Amino acid sequence: MFESLKKRRRGVYRAVPVPPGLLDELDLVHGVREAQRRGKGHGDQPLWPMSRMTAWRHVTTVMVAADIPDGPHRSPKGLWHGFGVHAISSGVPLNMLGKWMGHASLEVTAIYANALGTEELGIAARMWA
Repeated sequence: MFESLKKRRRGVYRAVPVPPGLLDELDLVHGVREAQRRGKGHGDQPLWPMSRMTAWRHVTTVMVAADIPDGPHRSPKGLWHGFGVHAISSGVPLNMLGKWMGHASLEVTAIYANALGTEELGIAARMWA
């Protein structure tokens, strides 16, 4: 469960499913399952209590360390857009991706369906398989 920062107001949440293995790792480090059992973990105790700017710096530092070339894609927003394109190319339906990303309309989410190159070929290959 993530609090939406795009809405520019507090108290707006959206759920994004994660693989069981990731949840196991988060539970090991942060005790998320125990927090849920005690009624916590719905936005009242963040896993990483840091400001938006501090999180931006951390993500950017990791991307530099990963040798991601300089450009608009080497930023948290680039990572976010990469998530959208990857989800579409993995077959996630537009309505579900829009819900995960917190979009108000399918028109906004449809931007990710305009994938080019290898993403487009992969989608076409799955369709005709």
